[in-house]
Formats: sequence, C-alpha cells, structure tokens
Amino acid sequence: MVTTIQVDEKTILLLKKLKEELAASSYDEAITKIVIKHIKPKESMAGSLGKYFGKLSRREILKGLRDKNDRL
Repeated sequence: MVTTIQVDEKTILLLKKLKEELAASSYDEAITKIVIKHIKPKESMAGSLGKYFGKLSRREILKGLRDKNDRL
C-alpha cells in the first residue's frame, strides 16, 4: 500500500541527504534502514552487569557465586 505523507521542506532536504548517504534507491528504503537500525534490539548483553556491579573485577564478582556442589 502506497501512502503520501506531508513533510516540511527542511525534512525533504534531510531525506534527500540521507538517501544519498545510505545509497538507498528510494526515500522509503532510506527511512526503513534508519528505523530498523534504531529499533533493532542489541544482540549482545555483554557488559550489562556493569550497572549492578560497578567496577568490580570478574574475580570479585564470581567470589560470591557457588555451584550446586558447594551448597549445604
């Protein structure tokens, strides 16, 4: 389904520049690339524990962990 949207002249200039920079064949393709990049979830959670443990070393973080053999 094709839809027409209204945009300001400044916005169309930005879209033209974006289309060129992304080597997109259409405005639709350029917008889609940007939206996908923006909403795509991160594939990696690496470093996500930093907000909980701050600057503790890996050894300090693992020190408190136990496996099932260590439990009483």
